[in-house]
Amino acid sequence: MSRIQLVFDELRRTGRKAFMPFVTAGDPDLGFTKELVHALSDAGSSLIEVGVPYSDPIADGPVIQASYTRALRQGVRSADVLKTLAAITPRLNTPVVLMVSYAVIFRRGLGEFVDRAEQAGIAGLIVPDLPIEESEPLREACDQRRLHLVQLITPTTPRPRAIRIAEAGRGFLYYVSVAGITGERRELPRELVDNLAWLRTQTPLPICVGFGISRPEHVRLLAPVVDGIIVGSAIVRQVAAIGEKPRGRVLEEVREYVAELLAALPGPAE
Repeated sequence: MSRIQLVFDELRRTGRKAFMPFVTAGDPDLGFTKELVHALSDAGSSLIEVGVPYSDPIADGPVIQASYTRALRQGVRSADVLKTLAAITPRLNTPVVLMVSYAVIFRRGLGEFVDRAEQAGIAGLIVPDLPIEESEPLREACDQRRLHLVQLITPTTPRPRAIRIAEAGRGFLYYVSVAGITGERRELPRELVDNLAWLRTQTPLPICVGFGISRPEHVRLLAPVVDGIIVGSAIVRQVAAIGEKPRGRVLEEVREYVAELLAALPGPAE
């Protein structure tokens, strides 16, 4: 049984929902990424999503794009990210999922990249620029190792296509809450809950929702119809304050923010 499946099985057994923060690897440097991942794990995250910096992000908003630019200016590359994660995943209780462009994987070679990801202790890959029609070779490569290729579904995905994507999914489904790019939002679309409730009837896979999730009220709204919440831009924005604030203070603010969101998730028997 995979580490991702173990996490969701335990959450379901205890009546809880997953909290999955996103961080950019190498922002402002890989040393801080190590500290941040450890802090997020210790804070109670169920899984941690780590973004591999890329010069042409597909769906990332200005906050995450800027973090990628900062990391790339430091010379951070995918091999550096995997080496860094390999040093910390054996000591984490929290599975790490990699958000990475298919262009990065393709340049390295599917087999080699997946091998290195497995050796680094990665539990799954999220590849936002890989359409379902072209995903089979990478999915097979992941299936042959101990990785899950996580699929994404958006609000504009036609329902027959969403069912097809769900059937090809592994680990969990990443549901994009809004059409457009990542970023913090005051309100979420009114139809989001209905869309998620429908998707729940179509797949046994856990469903996690991301893009625009940043407030406790968002968490409380979505928790009844999803298995997990993904929060990215709000955390990356806090990290961007390094330089204006000491690193230790930024880490503490991230912990406080994560605790606030975790408190909005239902606990056992709620």
